Parts: sequence; structure tokens; C-alpha cells
Amino acid sequence: MYIVQEDDIKKGRVTDIYFKRALEVIEAKGLDKKVKAEISVKGLPKDYSWAVLCGLEEVFELLESKDVDVRSIPEGSVFFENEPVVEIEGMYSEFAVLETAILGILSQESGVSTKAARIKKIAGNKSVLSFGARRMHPAVSVAIERAAYIGGCDGFSTVLAGDVLNITPSGTMPHSLMLLTKDTLNAAKYFDEIVESDVPRVVLIDTFGDEKFETLRIAEALGNRLDGIRLDTPSSRRGNMKNILKELRWELNLRGFEDVQLFVSGGLDEESVFDIVDEADGFGVGTSLSSAKTIDFSLDIVEIEGKPVSKKGKISGSKSLFVCRNCFNRKIVPFGSCDIKCSCGASMEDALVTAVEKGSVVYKKEDIETIRIRCLKEVRYVD
Repeated sequence: MYIVQEDDIKKGRVTDIYFKRALEVIEAKGLDKKVKAEISVKGLPKDYSWAVLCGLEEVFELLESKDVDVRSIPEGSVFFENEPVVEIEGMYSEFAVLETAILGILSQESGVSTKAARIKKIAGNKSVLSFGARRMHPAVSVAIERAAYIGGCDGFSTVLAGDVLNITPSGTMPHSLMLLTKDTLNAAKYFDEIVESDVPRVVLIDTFGDEKFETLRIAEALGNRLDGIRLDTPSSRRGNMKNILKELRWELNLRGFEDVQLFVSGGLDEESVFDIVDEADGFGVGTSLSSAKTIDFSLDIVEIEGKPVSKKGKISGSKSLFVCRNCFNRKIVPFGSCDIKCSCGASMEDALVTAVEKGSVVYKKEDIETIRIRCLKEVRYVD
């Protein structure tokens, strides 16, 4: 399989070739210097006004044992264009060949966590599950599921991600089960008979017949053991999903099945979730998560041997990002500034904190629930 091994990433073997060639010149001419390099985003994807940072844990691992200091905002934090989110300080040769991997990790995982946060913000207290594993290379499935969960997804479908992250994976049943049993009701009965009782009985009902009549057959057969119905209707048959959901809710309630939830999957994104959020109880989101637009981070030198410097279009000098925890107002100031007050009157604090010191990770590792809670809290502040 075309899979890069962890050791090759740490050794910088996935670097862009121009870094390797640049280092040859730097070494031959004695040009290596102590620098500060800043990671930020000049422009977010179209229609995005904010993003969620994800992937830092792996970045810190890459820089561990390198003679560098790192400051960063916490993982799961909301950030905006042109804000410094990570700063690396050290001899340029210490981390040059890791730039490609660092940016790749942050760009993809932040893209997924941002997409998840955007969808979850629309869904509110409705459940959002990541069903995107089949739309990504399996080698990165755990990283993608982690990013989706941090961004706000309430769960994900893959077994290994569940084992690694210590979170029980979620899912219902595939169309293949219906096809092999030749009947949705038989499949539902077999599932109810065989699968562990603590697994919710959520039945996929659109393999063969009409959504309403299949739903009523299942509800009457399983009774109070039925937890939910999932609609994964193909686009050629989908019609008006909002009206279908309204019809199902009416028919179920009329027969005393008010507690049976309605879940929708298949081609969902922000727009389609917004359209049906008042009628559905949960969403399974796949392709739009795993194929989320990347957040195009760049890494730029902003200081050499203590002196501010930068390429054109980039603001030079080491910086602090002060954030008000009262109103989430933000201010970028030169590093070393202190006693910054917010316009609301509250004190502001630097969001960039020391994470790696002389190659040792000093940032206390956080569990995934803490990171996710931070993300959900900060997303409430943004539009």
C-alpha cells in the first residue's frame, strides 16, 4: 500500500524537495540562523469567516526532540485570517524539512474540524455523526474522525477510531443487509435478535419501498424497541426530504411513536442540514466532512536572530494574540506586550502559550472531550 510510515514523516522524508536543496546551500555557505517562524492563514475558503485549529498534538510530536521552542493557541480553538496560531523558534535547520508535514497535518485536520463545527452550529442539539471513512484513504481515517469529533460531531462510524480515541463508534445498518434478507422488516427483526441490546435499534428504511409505509411496518413490529429510522434515499428518489420527514413524524406520532427519532444521511452539507434541521433528529455526514476544504496554512519566518523580518505581504516580528474571554474580542500585538484591555473593560490574555521548550513538550496533553468542549464553546461566539 502507498502508506507513509511514521518514522519517515518524523525524519522529514515527505518534505518538498526545495527544502532539502535549500538546506544544502545553507550548510555549504554557513547561512543557518536562529529564527522565529509563524504559522497563519492569509485567506480562508470562500464563505468562511473563521476556522478551528486541529492537528497540534501530532505537530508537537514531530517537533519533540528538536532544539526548538513552540508557542501555540490551544487545539480546538477558533481563529481568524492573519492570526498567528503557532510560532516555532530555533535554528532554521532544526525544523525546515518538517514544514511540509506540519502544514499538511494542520491544513487537512483543521479543514475537517472546521466543516464539522459549521454543520454542528446549524444542527444545534441535534446529533451529527461522521460517516466519511469511505471517502478518504484509510491510513488517515483516525485523524479525520478525531478532527470531526473535535469540531462538534457527536460520534463517528469507524471501529479503529473508536479503539484509539476510546469512543464507541456509531452506525445503523447497510443496504446490503436489507438486500440479503430481501425484506426491510426481516432485516430489522434479525438485527434486533442478534445485535447487543445496548446498540440502538435504528433501521434503514429506504432500500425497497416507500419511506412512510416501510417506517410504519417497522414501528408496529418492533414497538418500543425501535429507537429510530434512518433515511438514506438516493438523490434520484429523494424528492422533498423536508416534507417526507414531516409526513413520517405525523404518522409516527399519530400511532404513539413520538420517541422514535428520524435520522438523515447521504450527501449532506451545511445547506441541506439547514433545510431539514427543524424536522430531523440527527444527521450522518460523510463526503462533505472527509473531503472538507483545507485550511491553507503557511509557515513564514518573521524574525532572524532577534530582528524583525518578513517577505512582502507578511507582517514581520514575533506576535501575541490577545483574546478576551468575556466577549471573544481579539487583538494582535508585538510579542512581549502586556496588560492589554478589551473594549468591553475586561482583561485580555495571550492565547499563544508555550507548548514545546527546547524539544520537550511542556503543554499538558488534553483529552479529546476537553478539546471538543473548547471548540463548541468558542463557536458560539462566531457567525
